[in-house]
Amino acid sequence: MKNKTYYKKNFFSKLFIKIIRKFGYEVIDQANLEIPGIDKNINENLSKSGLKSITIPLGTTKIKNKIKSLTIIIRSYTSGNSHDTKVMLDQSKQRIYELPKIEYTLRTIKSIIRSCEYSKKFFQDLNIKLIITDDKSSQENLDKINKILDATNISSKIIHLNENEFENEIQKKDVNGKNVSNNMISNMRNILKSVKISEEENSDIFYFLEDDYIHSEHAITEMLFTYEKLSSQLDRELFLCPADYPYLYSNIDDTKILFGNKSHWRIVKESLITFMTSKKMIIKYLSDLKAMGQLRHHPMEQKLHQIYEKEYCLSPIPSLAMHATNINSVYGLPPNFDWKKVWNENS
Repeated sequence: MKNKTYYKKNFFSKLFIKIIRKFGYEVIDQANLEIPGIDKNINENLSKSGLKSITIPLGTTKIKNKIKSLTIIIRSYTSGNSHDTKVMLDQSKQRIYELPKIEYTLRTIKSIIRSCEYSKKFFQDLNIKLIITDDKSSQENLDKINKILDATNISSKIIHLNENEFENEIQKKDVNGKNVSNNMISNMRNILKSVKISEEENSDIFYFLEDDYIHSEHAITEMLFTYEKLSSQLDRELFLCPADYPYLYSNIDDTKILFGNKSHWRIVKESLITFMTSKKMIIKYLSDLKAMGQLRHHPMEQKLHQIYEKEYCLSPIPSLAMHATNINSVYGLPPNFDWKKVWNENS
C-alpha cells in the first residue's frame, strides 16, 4: 500500500503539469523519456497539425499557416507498349530493376496513397485529392491504375489528356532551334495540364509529381508538418522537394540547414519538376510554371531554378522518396536510402 507522502507528491506533480501546459509547455520525464499527460515518448511525433510544431529540445513553434487541403497531381505516361523499360522523354537508359514503365507508375501511386493514409492519423481534418493526368496509357494499364484507386478512400480521379490539347501553346522547337521529340511534347502537355488544374482547383497546397517517385510511408506527413512549421517560422510560402538528389552534392555550394518535423531540410537552388508548394506561389509564378510546358528549355527546369533564386526550396536529408531512374544517374536514386525496402513495401 502506497503511503500518504507518495499520493501528496503525485497530486502536486499532476497539478504542476496541468499548470505549465496551460502556458504551452510540457514536462519530460528524464528517467524514461516520456511526457506525462499525453502518454507519448519524445521520439514520437509531438506536433499538432494547424496548432503547433514541437521539436525537442528546441521547443514549440506556433503554426500561423495551417494546411486545410492538399491536391496531388501525378503526371502519368505509361506507354502503350507494356514491355517498355526505357526512361521517359529523351533518354534511352533503363531504370533500376529494368521493369516495364507501368510498374514504376503503379508503385508511385501506391506509395502516395499509403503515405496519404498514414498522414490522416495526424491531419484528420485535411481534405486530400489525388488527380492523375494520363497521356496515352493503354486500357490494360488504366485498369491496373483504377484497381489501386478503387481500394482507397482518398478522393481520386483520372483525367485523360487530348493529344491536340495545348497544341497552339507548345513550341515544336527548343530554345536552341532544334526539334522537340514527341515524348518531350507529351511531357510538356502534361505539365501544362497539371498547372491548369492547380490554377482552377481550390486547395491550400499542391504537390506536382512525376510517375516514378516511390515514397516512404511517412513522406507526406513530414512534408506537411514541415511546410506548416517552416512557413510559419519564416513567414513566407515555400517549395518542398521529396527527394535528396545526388547531383546536388556534385558541387560544394553554400546552403542553410533547417529542422522540419522529424527530418533535416536544406535549402537548394535546383530540383526536377516534382515539388510541393502553395496556391499563392502558383498564382504568383503562374507564367513561369506554364513556360516549362510551352518552350523546351535546357535544363527543362530552368524556370523553376530562377524562382528558387527568389524563394526557398528545401530538400530533405535523408530522402523521403526515391526517383526510380537508372542506378547510375545522378538525378535519381538518393544516397543513404533503403531503396529495396521502399520498393518492396509498395509492391
